[in-house]
Amino acid sequence: MTESLASEKIEDIEIRLLLEALYTRYHYDFRNYAMASIKRRLRQAREQLGFPNFSAMQESLLHEPSMLPRLLRYLTVQVSEMFRDPPYFQAIRDKVVPHLRTYPSLKVWIAGCSAGEELYSLVILFREEGLEDRTIFYATDISQDALHAAEAGIFTLDRIPLFTENHRKSGGKSSLSEYYQAAYGRASFDKSLRRNVVFSDHSLVTDAVFGEMHLISCRNVMIYFDRLLQDRALGLFEESLARKGFLGLGAKESLRFSPHAAAFADFVREEKIYQKRAD
Repeated sequence: MTESLASEKIEDIEIRLLLEALYTRYHYDFRNYAMASIKRRLRQAREQLGFPNFSAMQESLLHEPSMLPRLLRYLTVQVSEMFRDPPYFQAIRDKVVPHLRTYPSLKVWIAGCSAGEELYSLVILFREEGLEDRTIFYATDISQDALHAAEAGIFTLDRIPLFTENHRKSGGKSSLSEYYQAAYGRASFDKSLRRNVVFSDHSLVTDAVFGEMHLISCRNVMIYFDRLLQDRALGLFEESLARKGFLGLGAKESLRFSPHAAAFADFVREEKIYQKRAD
């Protein structure tokens, strides 16, 4: 075995032990996340946090509680934008909303809400379609930092032109500028958008179902999971959805090979929107 291969094997062992320590000590379970993604994020964390190796990082994690939030910032980094993939939101508006109108009250779950871009997109869409007042939105993530950012609803102004263009392409019925105030290089979204939102810590890896939903949107989260965790998350969604409820996934995600696929029908196939079967 060459020296480089031996070094890589040792690194893999260290990473597995680090992830096991993270789960055993704090109950954050990344053990079955896609290893290539986890390894890339952990290497970045090790370099930027100044650890010589992953064993030293594990020792710090076990003995210094302040290390946990620092590490989670790297493991839960997600890049998103408001109305990301506009045709998805256009399909929600044109195809899903007419069905949702038939319910007197609605529950919507944004799983893995990150900094809130998808949450605010859906709240604005529901407001424009006259459904906001009868809807409770559940925004969940495993990262407290992400939840705090989502609850603040503040984004840098340089991101707003893209958000605005996405909103327009998604069939927006107003100007996005109606929903935020700009000052000091930041856009602060109106507090009224959060009046029906519940922010909560929830892990798709370890936590259970917490309510019956009419729409679940979980986009570009499961791409970081291995097949075992993908199946667990899809099982949660199946249990959580009301009969004929809707599930939206990311462009690179699918139900196709999951044992839960039979519980769903394609609703808008090209946008990865599924409907739970009535039976």
